[in-house]
Amino acid sequence: MSEELVLVEHRDGVATVTLNRPEALNALSMALRNRIAQVFAELEADDHVEAIVLTGAGRAFTVGLDLKELGGEKEAAAAVESRNLGTVLGNMSKPIIGAVNGFAITGGFEIALMCDFLLASPEAKFADTHARVGVVPGWGLSQRLPRLIGINRAKELSLTGNYLDAETACAWGLVNRVVPADELLGVCQQLARDIVSTDRTTRDEIKRIMDAGWEATLSEGMQIEDAANRVHAKAEVSAEKVAARRADIQNRGRHQSG
Repeated sequence: MSEELVLVEHRDGVATVTLNRPEALNALSMALRNRIAQVFAELEADDHVEAIVLTGAGRAFTVGLDLKELGGEKEAAAAVESRNLGTVLGNMSKPIIGAVNGFAITGGFEIALMCDFLLASPEAKFADTHARVGVVPGWGLSQRLPRLIGINRAKELSLTGNYLDAETACAWGLVNRVVPADELLGVCQQLARDIVSTDRTTRDEIKRIMDAGWEATLSEGMQIEDAANRVHAKAEVSAEKVAARRADIQNRGRHQSG
């Protein structure tokens, strides 16, 4: 077994988190689940971390729960899972970019869906095999997946247990884009740095109201946005601040459109 179950690299406000059980396709043993929960709780509390990239070592993002452990074929870690991963990752205030490098299966699919957005390599494959294993989802897949790709497509995946390739996942809106495998992590890290380069207070509030609106009706979401806009305008927006940022915005626009 790999010595470190989760690797964390810090650079320029970006934390790159790598699930590190490549010999087991990053299967989510009790020990790995506990470590993921601990790592993300620490990142949430670390003020130096502004954005997170999540990926897996080897051929998989993660293939989900360790079925050998779940089936009693091998002994689970003595530690008791005290925090639900859906709660820990789902409540992160900091953006998480999922770099899906390979298999994202069942519980691994659920972890991918907890990210704010996903990029995938051509080798990425998604599947929900809950119905084949005989386990009902508990980390939000049955609710998040239909909202992302539509209920009919979600039912096709969840009721058959069939695999979804990266290009189809992109066409369906599950992943933002497909990136060559050797470029995936670098592209995700650059996007994370782009996030860090924005105004943090404003960015955090935009993410908060987007997440809140995701769980509300359009009318309720509009009210959430209006209230946030009014509070933020009083506390953060001034002519001086806008003028100070204008040149940077113009230069960035020239660079990206040139």
